[in-house]
Amino acid sequence: MKRTVLIFLLACLTQQAAAQHDTDIIRCVSDVSADSIANYIETLTRFHTRHNLSSQTHPERGIGAASRWLYGKVSGWIPVSGGRLSVEKISYPAGGPGTRMDRQVELTNIMAVLRGTGPGEILLLAHYDSRVNDNGDSTSFAPGANDNGSGVACLLESIRLLAARPLPATVRFLFLSGEEHGLLGAAAMARMASEQGWDVTAVINYDMIGNTRASDTDHCDNTRTRVFSTEGPSRELARYIKETGEAYVDNMTITLIYRNDRYGRGGDHSPFLAAGYPAVRICEFHENYDRTHQLVREENGTLYGDLPPGVDCEYVRKNTGINLAAVMNLSKAPAPPAKVKMNTQVLSNYTELEWEPSPGPVAGYHVLLRETHAPVWEKRIFVTGNRARIPYSKDNYYFGVSAIGTEGHQSLVCPVDQ
Repeated sequence: MKRTVLIFLLACLTQQAAAQHDTDIIRCVSDVSADSIANYIETLTRFHTRHNLSSQTHPERGIGAASRWLYGKVSGWIPVSGGRLSVEKISYPAGGPGTRMDRQVELTNIMAVLRGTGPGEILLLAHYDSRVNDNGDSTSFAPGANDNGSGVACLLESIRLLAARPLPATVRFLFLSGEEHGLLGAAAMARMASEQGWDVTAVINYDMIGNTRASDTDHCDNTRTRVFSTEGPSRELARYIKETGEAYVDNMTITLIYRNDRYGRGGDHSPFLAAGYPAVRICEFHENYDRTHQLVREENGTLYGDLPPGVDCEYVRKNTGINLAAVMNLSKAPAPPAKVKMNTQVLSNYTELEWEPSPGPVAGYHVLLRETHAPVWEKRIFVTGNRARIPYSKDNYYFGVSAIGTEGHQSLVCPVDQ
């Protein structure tokens, strides 16, 4: 009984410790500017269209002008990074017979790399192309303020704030073309990641994170956002984003959606998931189909089209804060433990766990528990070694283990190897 009480108290104490905040992350999240986000989105809509078959050479219109602006914008933050930030254009062939584009073109991804001081790479994605309902219409006004100016704005603001903040992990910001015609830019980068052996720990896709009013139902809510994920490492990444995001961003509830994406649609995280990386999509809770991919027009008093007034920049600010909290906390955390094993040979109401320690210095480990019907981890128990014996039945719970860094940052959870 005495041992049980002690473990219960440790569980309570570690839950309180998990809620303690990193002051650097607090400052970074509070520095996110809704005005800066609005300016990024407004600028993106001025290119008239960012359709993948639009002009590559016009100085002010088309996807080529948009890519050049993105490259220049990111380049402007290189001096404050102390040489850690770099940016490059990565071109790839796309389109032609048998594809969604009637001719072959050369499309461009923009990759900004913020070099870390240690191992591990975090990939942040946002597509910058746009279109209207007609997939082949490359000339009509397609402002793409929310789809996906909002995601691009999130990444730009994150670069602005992280450029002067050295982090242990490398962060790659991928501004992707080709999404609206088959996730082409993401597929090209997923191949590159595999071929070059990037040390990827997480892939987070930001696509449509600015709308707060639903079409049809007129529901309005700027306090909820969604994370789409599949079972496995991606689900653990989603849980991590929920825990850290809600800890650092006020008035936001992060809802975990247990599927890869919405019905009938897809996102740029999918090629990375197919390549074996933990990958999730963050998306607004309510969608407005009067705006997405619509020709800009007014009918029967309803304004259609994806224009800047339809984007809630305060909501994008909060979603950007979620991104920064997750990225900074994950970057500062140690690598997770590996190969968590559970002793199933002994009939007991205690559960015995053992795991391979995390490389590098750690303060200890959290053994995490959740009931089999629970979507998130519910209890945590602090231990200092690489094994634990706890008074919870293995028949009633799922178990996992995370590493705790010397400054209190928690790694991703490694579940029991079933």
